[in-house]
Amino acid sequence: MLIDKYIKYLRYEKNYSLHTEISYSEDLRQFTNFLAEHFPDVDIKSVDNDIVRMWIVSLMENEISARSVNRKLSALKSFYKYLLRIGEMQVNPVRKINGPKIKKPIPAFVNDSDMDKVLDEDDYGDTFEPLRDRIMIELFYVTGIRRAELIGLRDADVDFSAETIQVTGKRNKQRLIPFSDNMKQDLGKYISMRNKEVGNQSGYLFVKNDGEPLYPMLVHRIVTARLGQVPTLSKTSPHVLRHSFATGMLNNGADINAVKELLGHSSLAATEIYTHTSFEELKKIYNKAHPRA
Repeated sequence: MLIDKYIKYLRYEKNYSLHTEISYSEDLRQFTNFLAEHFPDVDIKSVDNDIVRMWIVSLMENEISARSVNRKLSALKSFYKYLLRIGEMQVNPVRKINGPKIKKPIPAFVNDSDMDKVLDEDDYGDTFEPLRDRIMIELFYVTGIRRAELIGLRDADVDFSAETIQVTGKRNKQRLIPFSDNMKQDLGKYISMRNKEVGNQSGYLFVKNDGEPLYPMLVHRIVTARLGQVPTLSKTSPHVLRHSFATGMLNNGADINAVKELLGHSSLAATEIYTHTSFEELKKIYNKAHPRA
């Protein structure tokens, strides 16, 4: 059978994993079962694009997720490419077929009032590490920088007179991000305590209590522990604070192109996901405020 021959090709020539082999095999068996039920006179080499489209529709009607449907379609496309390669077919019936669009989830974010509670908690303490943790979380929130960008910050990247930080993002692309007077004061307080208790041999802005730079999992644990105090939050990570920065900016009237530059996105498409978040907030406000909502 052609499917068995194809699976052996994946195993011995393409060196696919067992997991992929099983998934592709199951997807192709499902397709042949669909053919047997709805088109008993059509064999797998006589399939046309209309039949494939009907199969996709049937999957969606059975509430198969768009992601799973696309995976099954990918298996089918790979199978037919193989049949073309070995000369079993002359025309690819799935070449021009696109799968369903995968709906991107709305990013989790912390609203302003909850973020105030996170930053204004009294249990941070006055020693170096608790102060560092609070300032670090605040800087995430007021600048929208990525975890790797925060870890890579050096003292020289902070311009107190201009109230800006220079961030080195993906592909070593640099950008300037402004910060507030309050952030300026908090950073100054942190640096003063750091220099007094730990020193600044490494030159990095945020360091461990031995003076060495932070590492990703440590930053993740610190942020997750604090954001875990927000009961309505579905996810907790440094990236949630980046989402919160972007959503807060757009909800308060910032231009989307300005937010794009502050986030360091290479295209506007990456920033547009936050407009959906903002629209959800507008709907909530509308439903609460309008008498006929």
